[in-house]
Amino acid sequence: MVTRRKFIINSSLAGAAVLALPSLAFSMEKKEIGLQLYTLREELPKDVKSTLKKISDSGYSIVETYGFSIKDQFWGLSPSEFKKILDENDLKVVSGHYNLGSFLYDGNKEELIAAIKAAKTLKSDFLTVPWIDEAYRKNSEDYKKIAVRLNEAAKMCKDEGLKFAYHNHDFEFQKLENGTTGYEILLKETEKDLVFFELDLYWVVRSGNNPLELFAANPWRFKMWHVKDMDKENQSLNSEIGSGSIDFKSFFKQRKISGMMCFFVEQENNYIPNAIDSIKTSYDFISKNLI
Repeated sequence: MVTRRKFIINSSLAGAAVLALPSLAFSMEKKEIGLQLYTLREELPKDVKSTLKKISDSGYSIVETYGFSIKDQFWGLSPSEFKKILDENDLKVVSGHYNLGSFLYDGNKEELIAAIKAAKTLKSDFLTVPWIDEAYRKNSEDYKKIAVRLNEAAKMCKDEGLKFAYHNHDFEFQKLENGTTGYEILLKETEKDLVFFELDLYWVVRSGNNPLELFAANPWRFKMWHVKDMDKENQSLNSEIGSGSIDFKSFFKQRKISGMMCFFVEQENNYIPNAIDSIKTSYDFISKNLI
């Protein structure tokens, strides 16, 4: 955990570095608002076309995919077929969550290669790892092995013109046998210019940590965020952005240090009154209050 004193020092250093290196500074222009498609996981498989249109009509211009597989592709659509529907609705896929099969554990590259091909077809910027299976993250040595695989995957992505990122939950912040955390190991053991991080703000807060401290200690590594709010009464539930308990304004004020290039709204449950209306409510709050 970063102490308050270290946080202040690191914030000052990071700010000075941004001024000294303007090419690394975050653009303060109005950002596009993205949506993680997992938010509409009930709607998409039923009707991809109409669901993407509703996303676009709600104001979103960028999305992050999920659910790709070699067998079913994107809900029965090939990447090129899916891309055509996205284009018709003026939606750009900036990032995608891809299950890399067993690559992180045994190095089998079959699904990684397929994921890279799909991401390139969609003209994505990032290929993102969404999860580590519990059986493979029991101790610090497991996380170090995962970090090696992440570096390898990131190099393959770079060779194909893609950036590579890792998305967190809360388990990465649990203390391991040596007192460190899995997230600390991944940040330390991965190559800074190759492996970036998509910071899920909800899961960081849920784990009892402060995203601002992560920004200060690891400036510019968090190229993407998941903006997901927490219900005021039940932390296990989400809520529309602005109606929950997370103070997003404080995080957006420090996006320069974070290095955030884009962000995605995500809501996994507790939609009021329904998922489509929920994403519109979140879009409206963000556009009026955060960017």
